Amino acid sequence: MRKYIVLLIICAGVISAGAEKKQSKSSKESIAIDYLNKSFDTYNRLQKQIWSAPELGFLEVNSSTALQNHLTANGFTVEKGVAGIPTAFVATYGSGLPVIGILAEFDALSGLSQDTVPFEKVLVPGGNGHGCGHQLLGTASIAGAVAIKKWIETTGAKGTLKVFGTPAEEGGGGKVFFAQEGFFKNVDAVLNWHPASENAVNASTSLARISILYKFHGKAAHAAANPEKGRSALDGVEAFDNMVNQLREHIVSDARIHYVITDGGGVSPNVVPAHAEVSYYVRAKSIPELFDILGRVDNAADGAALGTGTTVTKKRLAGAIYPVLPNKAFSRLIEKNLEKVGGVQWTEKEVAFANEIGKSTNTSPKEIEKVKNVTPYKESEFGKLQSGSSDVGDVSWNVPVGSFVASTFVPGSPGHSWQNVAAGGTSIGTKGAIVAAKVFALTAIDLFSNPALLIPIKEEFEKARGEGFKYAPIVPGKPELDYRKEN
Repeated sequence: MRKYIVLLIICAGVISAGAEKKQSKSSKESIAIDYLNKSFDTYNRLQKQIWSAPELGFLEVNSSTALQNHLTANGFTVEKGVAGIPTAFVATYGSGLPVIGILAEFDALSGLSQDTVPFEKVLVPGGNGHGCGHQLLGTASIAGAVAIKKWIETTGAKGTLKVFGTPAEEGGGGKVFFAQEGFFKNVDAVLNWHPASENAVNASTSLARISILYKFHGKAAHAAANPEKGRSALDGVEAFDNMVNQLREHIVSDARIHYVITDGGGVSPNVVPAHAEVSYYVRAKSIPELFDILGRVDNAADGAALGTGTTVTKKRLAGAIYPVLPNKAFSRLIEKNLEKVGGVQWTEKEVAFANEIGKSTNTSPKEIEKVKNVTPYKESEFGKLQSGSSDVGDVSWNVPVGSFVASTFVPGSPGHSWQNVAAGGTSIGTKGAIVAAKVFALTAIDLFSNPALLIPIKEEFEKARGEGFKYAPIVPGKPELDYRKEN
């Protein structure tokens, strides 16, 4: 009988220890989650502060400063103006291994000024707006980082947390210069998210992208009195654009070519334009394919110049970007934590607001309700090609990156739209940002608590890059800091 009593005591002790261990882990996680639950108003104010004063790429002085100040106030050491970019920063907390990074963006888009109302209402004619939700992206990243810091501080966990404040995702390729300068060299893994209209792991890839300026040079002349003495640079641009439009039929269907005429060469029709400029993006799913198409576009520019009696100069802008390299092992870990956090819960007022926005895109209330749930991760869709591009691509070829999206916009809303500016600047946007911050916190806690989780992530990363891979930027150079400035 005594043996059974002893056995029961031992078993009870084991069960108790197991429960205590489970409770302890849950308790540790709650340090971060409780902080975020109590800090909604803090991060609602912060994101709205950035939303209210939208700044374009490499010009995000106030936006970047607001995020830096919050990190500094919460015990992070902030290094400013890194990678040759005045608005870039790296914030660090903790010490030792592993080293986990979080990406933060904060640039806005031009021409998307919009009020927080469910109908189109411009606040500032021609003004900027956060149509891609980067005010939420940066705010959630900082919120998640502070929550993780509080967990490290309370538990005494070993490891280093870094927040990479990366400007100018929209065209400037800010992260490329972080990669070029080696900021990810000693980082074990990087967490990334993006505002969206659903809650889901993002295990897709993207298109590589390069930006080129083509400047045509001609001869000015009186268009009526001496047309034979003139050579129109604008004719060169128009001939070039027409040739590229014909080229589109003969490139692979998933590649993309876009252009805008940035300088038409003057304002008076009776003066033959002596100069004109057109800005191009070329996108493709691989670097070799990108340069193959670019070579054909360059040939079209040369042909247009020859045919119009003009000359053309070409400038490949630094900040060209790699396709994103996804990671299955990392995606599975994020999926677990995203499911634990769940979707967003809107109030009746928020639902009514969303349904009004839905009317502008013919989106049904039932479709809008999907923000309450997490879209299941399907490994069959791993590596699915998205038609856009992101400078996260360059980061993902330097260090394993795990990505996901959270519901900050109304389902059915197009990207870079007034609908996204409107919803993102309200509590709808903030609720999605808090979901993202919680996923950051839980995933980082997993990695700090159990660094062995990094082993399959890193093994897959090295295999995907290929033996002997060495990163080099597509177009080496300094950041084009004035690419968003008015001339």
